[in-house]
Amino acid sequence: MKAARKTADGRFEIAEVDDPVLPADDWVKARVRMAGICGTDLRHWEKAEAELHCCIMGHELAGEVVEVGAAVTRVALGDRVLIESVLGCGHCAWCRVEQYNRCPDLYPTRRASVSRAYAEYVIGPQHKFHPLPDRVGFDDAALLDTYAVALHAQHLSGLTIGSRVAIIGAGPIGLGQLMLAKASGAVVTIIDPLPHALALAERLGADRIVQAGEAEPEAAVRAMTEDRGADIVFECAGGESMPETLPLATRLVRRGGVVVIVGGFDAGTIAIPLEWQRIQMSEIRLIPSASFAFHDIHAEQLEVLDLVARGVLETQALITHRFPLDRINEAFAVAQDRRRTGAIFVGLTV
Repeated sequence: MKAARKTADGRFEIAEVDDPVLPADDWVKARVRMAGICGTDLRHWEKAEAELHCCIMGHELAGEVVEVGAAVTRVALGDRVLIESVLGCGHCAWCRVEQYNRCPDLYPTRRASVSRAYAEYVIGPQHKFHPLPDRVGFDDAALLDTYAVALHAQHLSGLTIGSRVAIIGAGPIGLGQLMLAKASGAVVTIIDPLPHALALAERLGADRIVQAGEAEPEAAVRAMTEDRGADIVFECAGGESMPETLPLATRLVRRGGVVVIVGGFDAGTIAIPLEWQRIQMSEIRLIPSASFAFHDIHAEQLEVLDLVARGVLETQALITHRFPLDRINEAFAVAQDRRRTGAIFVGLTV
């Protein structure tokens, strides 16, 4: 099959590789139709990382079932499917209680099968393949990993109707966070440096938009909250901006409020100075949020699939660019340079 493999310099090369083979009778093989480029992927872009050399990457994907094992009952040949790529080892203490997003072997496990979206075919256990309703396209479904991340963060936050919410970052996760918060009855301020992202946020229902660097986020949030600060702040920017955005999040939140850390960190030790005395004396809670899994008895990925199918969450407005897999390096360059290109969500047709 054709696949995009990581090169020594962190870019991609298109190569012919062996098709994946079903290792068990309850596994499924699918033809990838659409794959997304997320912030995690971008943090590895053009970085020399020996451990990823020649790896097939990508974890936001949808496709069509082309092979099933003898014990598969969940899907059938020809089914259009959302492919969930958060796959734990299946036997650790966390996986046994459906907290597989906390699995110690999560990344090695998922990279061996379902988290290989930048290729023609993927395989995985049948419980990670979810049939798509007719009204949900492959491109819509490729956004659902992102929306499930946002839903997991909202579940952790304790958000209720009428909550005053601030969101830092108007990328796909931040915009998903916005739509979920608005659907739950919250009043939302969203902060981002890019005018095109804020314009879309306003269209999607933001009560107030703040352009970072041009306006003062703290004053804007306090004006919306009777000078108290937000009940909940979602940090959805992550990456290199975190040393600025995480302290900002703790300044935007009210006493007794919640900061949910949704944006991702790079590996290793990262020092971010915070006003710990003020955080402690104000009883501000910092809640890290990692990927998604189950909320009570409900799979969070299936919850967002239902919300998209019912029209509660919008998808097409976020999909600004589409590229064929052969142009993956161009697609990554466009996704990275959001200010110049106006990119929000960049998809790859495979």
